[in-house]
Amino acid sequence: MSDGFDAVFTELRAILLEQAGGMVVTLNAPGHLVMKTPWNEPGKTEPAWFGMVQVKKAYVSCHLMPLYALPALLEGTSPELRKRMQGKSCFNFKKAEADLFTELATLTRRCAEAYAEPVGVT
Repeated sequence: MSDGFDAVFTELRAILLEQAGGMVVTLNAPGHLVMKTPWNEPGKTEPAWFGMVQVKKAYVSCHLMPLYALPALLEGTSPELRKRMQGKSCFNFKKAEADLFTELATLTRRCAEAYAEPVGVT
């Protein structure tokens, strides 16, 4: 893991672990955290993806898959946090940014709440 991104990864990892407590950690390695839902998508044998934090070459990425499925969760997100977005569900950071991480924590909690009891899944 890049020394320059250690602090960013550590903070983003903590956000996912703290705000998405109902999700399941499926990979927890240096520079890489993967969390999935405790339920399977209809017709699938594997749990649905919830989120991931991963150290990349030029940044640390934080993926929140509920944003892909439920884009309305982004309503009210600040322009500053949206500037960090790549695609529909990924945020990239090169340094720790307290205000944006606080907002991302709130967004992560909303995503976890939205995925706590999926519609149509038994």
